[in-house]
Amino acid sequence: MLNRTAILFPLVLAGLMALLTFWIYQTVEQQGPKLDGSNRHDPDYIMENFVTTQTDDKGKLRYVLAATKMSHYPDDDSAVLELPEFTQYATNKPYTTIKGLRANVSSDGEEIEMIDDVVVVRQASADKGEMRVLTDRLIIFPNQDLAKTDRPVVIKQAPKTIIHATGMIYDKKKKTLQLFKRVNAHYEKPKNKTR
Repeated sequence: MLNRTAILFPLVLAGLMALLTFWIYQTVEQQGPKLDGSNRHDPDYIMENFVTTQTDDKGKLRYVLAATKMSHYPDDDSAVLELPEFTQYATNKPYTTIKGLRANVSSDGEEIEMIDDVVVVRQASADKGEMRVLTDRLIIFPNQDLAKTDRPVVIKQAPKTIIHATGMIYDKKKKTLQLFKRVNAHYEKPKNKTR
């Protein structure tokens, strides 16, 4: 029996050492940087004067997204736009244009984050004057007709309404503009025109 233990002990010890070596190798391999370039955030293609459109199921134009430059990143399938312009259309309603200095587009295209000098312009209609929203960051959800920010905003509604607030949700489907904090509004009643 002593000979058996003398033979089994080194084998069990060698097996444990092999398992420990394998575990250490896997731990170090997972933590170390990959040398194949897959963890880099470099564009795989760049497009100048980029334009994409989306239509509804009947072929009517829903929105146009344009930029002077679009860079696509394969590691997370995202895109970065320079001088982006997003224009949203709806039947029998004024269109809305959103511009910024740059934008990040999610891999599925469901989110467009406009950044720096963001200007939203809803065109005037027969019963409403032009509305202009200024902020430094705005997230657009094109398929939900929704835009939101948690940053300060200035809203100018023609003819003479100015609103300052922090945080906003603009829902084009519901025709609502929800403001959250530090709301300060200035409204001047339009003067009646004399004949």
